[in-house]
Amino acid sequence: MKRILVSIPDGAWEIIEKEHVVRKYSRRTIKLYLHYNEELLKFSNKTSYQISNDDVRDYLYYLSEKKNASASTLNIVINALKFYYGEVLKREFVYEITRPKKDKKLPVVLSPEEVSGILSSVNNIKHKLILMLIYSAGLRVSEVVKLKPEDIDAERKLIHIKGAKGRKDRYTMFSDVAMKTLREYQRKYKLQTWLFLGQRKDKHISIRTVQAIFEQARDKAGIGKDVTVHSLRHSFATHLLENGVDLRYI
Repeated sequence: MKRILVSIPDGAWEIIEKEHVVRKYSRRTIKLYLHYNEELLKFSNKTSYQISNDDVRDYLYYLSEKKNASASTLNIVINALKFYYGEVLKREFVYEITRPKKDKKLPVVLSPEEVSGILSSVNNIKHKLILMLIYSAGLRVSEVVKLKPEDIDAERKLIHIKGAKGRKDRYTMFSDVAMKTLREYQRKYKLQTWLFLGQRKDKHISIRTVQAIFEQARDKAGIGKDVTVHSLRHSFATHLLENGVDLRYI
């Protein structure tokens, strides 16, 4: 059987990427869209002009049943295919695909004592401050790694989060305990462009590094729950609610 060359037509990648940039999609979204479009072609062993509705269904079934992809991942795949085949190739068949319902799972939440145990297990002041800010300010990992010294308003006890999810800016609380730790951190480290520098002085710390910091602290604290660093953010919101803070404010 003659194998078909699996590729997106010349110039299509540039069109997809330019459209995403114009629409202010994140680099991660652009990367995912390109990835899933290419994976469909590899899976079906067809060119993009030969792809049918059945090919898309088979691919989604493969991701769901064989790769155990979540509903949110499948929705991203559908969006990626709709964009390329609908916006670029002007085809409508992808729109017939029924979207899977999102999984309704409650996040695993840490108790205040478990959070305290995790933070206490970290000796490195930089690592401690990172985890402390994620919890006490309810930050996403992608937000804490991109913090700059000027984003911290110590006088007003606020942190300015710029270009967060959905390209929205917001303010969140800056606790007294975090402020004390920040001052200790400032005495030890000379703050530069980024609040938390990575291995290269012109780059901020990576998301993967922060995930590893949390995993080490979790294991050292003896936490047996299936939690990730994002669980600190969920725990922040839950603890506020338990302490009587209005849900609309949270």
